[in-house]
Amino acid sequence: QLQLVESGGGLVQPGGSLRLSCATSGFTLDDYAIGWFRQAPGKGREGVSCISESEGNTNYADSLKGRLTISRSDTKNAVYLQMDNLEPEDTAVYYCAAGALLFSPCILVDNSYDYWGQGTQVTVSS
Repeated sequence: QLQLVESGGGLVQPGGSLRLSCATSGFTLDDYAIGWFRQAPGKGREGVSCISESEGNTNYADSLKGRLTISRSDTKNAVYLQMDNLEPEDTAVYYCAAGALLFSPCILVDNSYDYWGQGTQVTVSS
């Protein structure tokens, strides 16, 4: 019964910000790495960011680094993705995923993650 539920998506104008949340249940968050991935219409799944289960080490896609901040709250069983200076190209469905990874820092490879949420839509448009 491991579950992940994304929230916080919506419509935002270019240059705006959103904070996505990934609420988890059914497992101890500290035992898993959490990754964020996104999929735009007609495109494949793209790794965005991840945070490791050990000491909160983080990893970001090179093209997105500087506009993203991933954080984890073990007490709240949640992971957050702060996105700033959003661009229309950021429009996608954003997914969070959990995996009992051995890599540190975590890796942005989707098949390394075992459990997935249903996604939250982010639309960046004027």
